[in-house]
Amino acid sequence: MARLRLAPMLAAAWLAMTAAQAQESPMPDDIAWKLIEIGRTVDPAKTAAIYVPLQQTEPYAGIRVQRDVRYGPAERNLVDVFAPEGGTGSRPILIFVHGGGFIGGNKRTPDSPFYDNIMLWAAKNGFLGVNMTYRLAPKWPWPAGVEDVASAVQWVAANAAQNGGDPTRIFLMGHSAGAVHVAAYVAHPEFHKLKGGGLAGAIMLSGIYDLTGSPLGDQEMAYFGTDPARFQERSSLQGLQASTLPLMIASAELDPPRFVEQFDLLKQAACKRAVGCAHAVMLPQHSHMSEVYSINTDDDRLTREIVAFVATGK
Repeated sequence: MARLRLAPMLAAAWLAMTAAQAQESPMPDDIAWKLIEIGRTVDPAKTAAIYVPLQQTEPYAGIRVQRDVRYGPAERNLVDVFAPEGGTGSRPILIFVHGGGFIGGNKRTPDSPFYDNIMLWAAKNGFLGVNMTYRLAPKWPWPAGVEDVASAVQWVAANAAQNGGDPTRIFLMGHSAGAVHVAAYVAHPEFHKLKGGGLAGAIMLSGIYDLTGSPLGDQEMAYFGTDPARFQERSSLQGLQASTLPLMIASAELDPPRFVEQFDLLKQAACKRAVGCAHAVMLPQHSHMSEVYSINTDDDRLTREIVAFVATGK
């Protein structure tokens, strides 16, 4: 009966899924319905309630975790490093930059599996995982976030070998506000502390790339400021289009419309690059939060794309 009370637009969206997509999807029907009922909104609490039962809890068998390693002088300049116990060789490195609307969020919340889930997936799938946090607005406005990303990349490169990572294969991945910081790092080489930025590729999940495309919210203005004359220079779209770095971008089918619009904007802009289009992924059935909360579950549609991107650079 609850399903019959869904808004007609949401019900139509569900019914419009092709049979082939439903067959290929590893998302159980009950989760898909719950995400549709949450709708096109950013709701960490309700989405977490769906995915917490599917995630691992500590201690993590076979995984070595270093917590709160300092990469810079600020209180929030901290990383967690995940590697397989007894792992050998030189692994590609995945740095994750969390979201939180520029004014909140963390690499890890006590009694929560997020965002350890991303690092666990990374460590189990051939990566050295590095989970970072950064300074927040309004105390630390632009460019604190991108400065912290630059410092973290520099630290990771300098400490890669001793942790079993390859400093020539660093991939930077961000979600939401974290994707904005990743985009800014790629697009604004004036913040780089390593030649060429020190990256082998960048992965941006549900970010904002053109600050002039729609009015900024209060949280965004807490970070970027309130002067519209500065928004274009602080955007990343132009710099991303000029970059030759391999790029992967993703959005979720149930993302708020603005994120989908920004995904389409960057997808089109990136295809004008001399090095070719970005690796672009639209995740069916997923929402803004489920695209990352589902990592390290049986739903591997996003992580398969990440592995392919890392393997090929496109």
